[in-house]
Amino acid sequence: MGYNVAIDGPAGAGKSTVAKRVAKELGFIYVDTGAMYRALAVFFLKKGLKPEDTKEIAEVCKEAEVSIGYEEGIQQVYLNRENVTSLLRTEEVGNMASVSSAVREVRAQLLELQRELARTKDVVMDGRDIGTNILPNADVKVYLTASVETRAKRRYLELQEKGVECNLEDIARDIEERDTRDMNREIAPLKQAEDAILVDSSDMTIDEVVDTIKSLCK
Repeated sequence: MGYNVAIDGPAGAGKSTVAKRVAKELGFIYVDTGAMYRALAVFFLKKGLKPEDTKEIAEVCKEAEVSIGYEEGIQQVYLNRENVTSLLRTEEVGNMASVSSAVREVRAQLLELQRELARTKDVVMDGRDIGTNILPNADVKVYLTASVETRAKRRYLELQEKGVECNLEDIARDIEERDTRDMNREIAPLKQAEDAILVDSSDMTIDEVVDTIKSLCK
């Protein structure tokens, strides 16, 4: 049985950045579950589907095979054996993933893969429902959050660095809408597990957040 660290939290809280660092420094495998849902979102978009096409999403998700691999310790995500890692971080894919991840058939398809990784490896896994649903018996559970303003500014600066035109107010509105969807979806909603440690990173550096989570691991 592997040692499992579960990090949950809303969009833009820095889960992936922090989880990657924690995993690297502990010598664990990093599992980005959100990237798996984004890979399925890429598939749905290639099929010409829209977020509201939930019935069609439930039907065609069976045609998609998502797997993960590691190159020099960095997670790579494959969709039907094609590496789609570089396609996962667009706003369009993120919005599709937020909606489609609430579809029961989509979640069921990825659940066993995620749990099998945790059974056999020491992992740091981040997402929306890791501690509450995917790994309810994780050794360490963290709910990582930050204010909407902080999360929007981080995303804005990230997109600017990539040369992507963006508007701070639009990003903040998108984050609030995504929070509402994730927290109120019927299947595995985003919430803090009862035994999770709350970490608010609004006024913390990445190093401080990483050190905080590492200190919880025994």
